[in-house]
Amino acid sequence: MKRYELLAEEIATSIRSGMLDVGDRLPSVRQISTSRGVSVSTVFEAYYLLEARGLIRARERSGYYVTAGNTRLPPEPVIHSDCSTGAHPVRVNDLVFSILESARSRDVVPLASAFPSPLLFPLPRLARSLARGAETMDPWSTVDAITPGSATLRRQIATRYLADGVLVQPDDVVITNGALEALNLCLQAVTQPGDAVIVESPTFYGALQALENLELRAIEVPSCPRDGICLDRLAQALAADKPAACWLMTNFQNPLGSLMPDANKRALVDLLAAHGVPLIEDDVYGELYYGPRRPLPAKAFDQEGLVLHCSSFSKCLAPGYRLGWALPGRFREQVARLKLTRTLAVAAPVQEGLSDYLARGGYDRHLRQLRHTLALQQTAMSAAVLRHFPAGTRASRPEGGYFLWVEFPAGVDALALQREACLRNIGVAPGPMFSARGEFRNCIRLNFGHHWDAKIEGAIVTLGALAAAQLDSPRPAPAIEEPGLSALGA
Repeated sequence: MKRYELLAEEIATSIRSGMLDVGDRLPSVRQISTSRGVSVSTVFEAYYLLEARGLIRARERSGYYVTAGNTRLPPEPVIHSDCSTGAHPVRVNDLVFSILESARSRDVVPLASAFPSPLLFPLPRLARSLARGAETMDPWSTVDAITPGSATLRRQIATRYLADGVLVQPDDVVITNGALEALNLCLQAVTQPGDAVIVESPTFYGALQALENLELRAIEVPSCPRDGICLDRLAQALAADKPAACWLMTNFQNPLGSLMPDANKRALVDLLAAHGVPLIEDDVYGELYYGPRRPLPAKAFDQEGLVLHCSSFSKCLAPGYRLGWALPGRFREQVARLKLTRTLAVAAPVQEGLSDYLARGGYDRHLRQLRHTLALQQTAMSAAVLRHFPAGTRASRPEGGYFLWVEFPAGVDALALQREACLRNIGVAPGPMFSARGEFRNCIRLNFGHHWDAKIEGAIVTLGALAAAQLDSPRPAPAIEEPGLSALGA
């Protein structure tokens, strides 16, 4: 552990043991620095880490104070999926489109949003970098690197992976229009219509949409809210169903927020390699960790080139710029050819602008502040769920990202809750949109990536009241024969 981590752990132990009580003022940064013989920046890092964990909070012109001992949180969900081996057709586009369309207005409380608040990003600095990049762009760069992307940007992306111990060369990188294009290109490179693909259950609805659009079938394998996909069930599916590919999020999965331990990632990569099954890894939330270091992607354990790793700047730096990339391993040529025939290239000024921003520094400082903010907002939302949702409600405890998975007691219908919330200008992502078979009827996903204020807390209070009303007046839930507009009553 680093010095600031050791210091933070020592203070956290004092808080949890009761030596430091709620409301106690911590020693000043300068006091700790002098008494421990460490730098001021080390103390600040320790205090930032404790604040991100919800144990202390800064008061303007006053210092840091203990805010919680053993912070009360809702119990964690347990995925009771009846998934069995077998591939199923996917029909979720109508349902997903309707829910997302209903939550687009700025008047809607954005708990269903897939993005954090745009106000969390360094937009003025990005704008200046975009202008500089366009002004200094070599005209020939618009031709030289049409499909793989800007050589400078690919080098910077590769360097960030190398810093985390993942061996990546600039030529391994293919720049794309956001991570979703990267994921779709990789999926198309390793499948044919009619093939079956393993996905987590619940899974990112964008993965289900991609499968539906390419006429692929889904094999749903249960995933744990803490550790990710169940490897035993995955092994069963690989043996029984002979899938063409596997699409997973190993770091802060959407919607659960789960984080696979490194040992599980290694076992996952080895298991898939033994069956010769490519892994499409969606790692768009990897930079949004709350702990001391970035979790490794599954790509770090890939020895066979079977992991097609995808990521982007959309969730952590520049959502509107739509710039992502793929590390397709042995499938790089197929992905590059598909890119060439589909969209040809990514806008050169955007690539040059992001290259300029990364080269000037400040990205890691922005990420530290973003993680700190998200961690505090997660604590606030978890506490509000515990206060305002019906007894028996469970919620995930993600160590990164900005999604909370909430499991209501049986008897709450998430689709009906979404309809009622929509009438009150509250966006909610109901559980069935994360399953090819419309499962998770009593679950919702909440976005805590927006500034915590009275409006958002009021929305949580309203959702809790609506759920409680369903439990008080139970009614039969409409069957989902085909997740579509009819399921929403639209």
